[in-house]
Amino acid sequence: MKKRLAALGIVLSMILTIGLCGCGGKEGGGDAGSGGDVQTLRISYVVAETHASHIAFTEIFKKKLEETGKFKVELYPNGSLGGDADQAQAVSLGQMEMTVPGEAAVSGIVPEMELVGVPYLFTSIEAARNALDGDFGAYLEEKLEAKNIVCLGWGEVGFREISNNKREIKKPADLKGIKIRTQEVPCHLSYFKALGANPTPMAFNELFTGLQQGTVDAQENPVALTYNSKFHEVSKYMSLTDHVYSAAPVLINRSLYEGLPGDMKKTIDEVAAETVAYQRELIDQQNNDDAALIEEAGVKVTELTEAEKEAFRKVAEDSVWDSIIKQYGQEAWELAVKYNK
Repeated sequence: MKKRLAALGIVLSMILTIGLCGCGGKEGGGDAGSGGDVQTLRISYVVAETHASHIAFTEIFKKKLEETGKFKVELYPNGSLGGDADQAQAVSLGQMEMTVPGEAAVSGIVPEMELVGVPYLFTSIEAARNALDGDFGAYLEEKLEAKNIVCLGWGEVGFREISNNKREIKKPADLKGIKIRTQEVPCHLSYFKALGANPTPMAFNELFTGLQQGTVDAQENPVALTYNSKFHEVSKYMSLTDHVYSAAPVLINRSLYEGLPGDMKKTIDEVAAETVAYQRELIDQQNNDDAALIEEAGVKVTELTEAEKEAFRKVAEDSVWDSIIKQYGQEAWELAVKYNK
């Protein structure tokens, strides 16, 4: 009797495990793409519904995939399923189908992703996009695939700027003593320490309250993300430092993706490429236009001159670059910077 009960317990445990951990839920009967099944793709990200990423995934990715009758796409903005790092890990483990995180959040799984956000690595948006669409992106995609993740394309968050409640920031010394929320990325922490600030990692969904209550004095995010997340409502100053480029890779579980019929993979690839192209257009517009909206809301927005930016870039070169090259190698570094003009 005890043996039969033990065996039953094992079977029930296996059923529960499959039910909880299985990725890529299907509705109907038969194989995906056979006409009877619909492949569900859940996609999570921390940005708001007004951000370019959510708009692009609503108007292109979800719409066009569902029009085929072979997919159901569920979008989860505002970090409703968890933070970027947690969701990237869930995709790697097969507990989530897709996510569109900031690339820095994926560096806990693929350390080389830290390279994308090295301070002042890229000299322009064009250089960053060309690098990620070229050899540098291919190098990172290979690393992701080894962790059971496929990158369908490189969306964008943009260049990061500093907003704060203490003072106008025009030179590195202006950051001395300011407690700034950063991502928990080693080169970011090193950089802001070198600037004299007090870098403080904090979950993205806690940042608004942190600024409001004075837990942190400052934050650094691209203009559109700052505006759409309403961080400008709890900030007095913003400086357009362009100190770090942030991407938004479109990630899907590799096992799920490779298990799909060829026609469904082809459809996902094509629609993802169209989504990324549209998302980049939208994010360009938002990052360009939202600075004026932030200023209209009462925030003092300071556009740094090239000479002023150079002072911030020099700190990055002196404090971060050598250690990054030592950690990841000169070859990986060159794959990125060769696109700068």
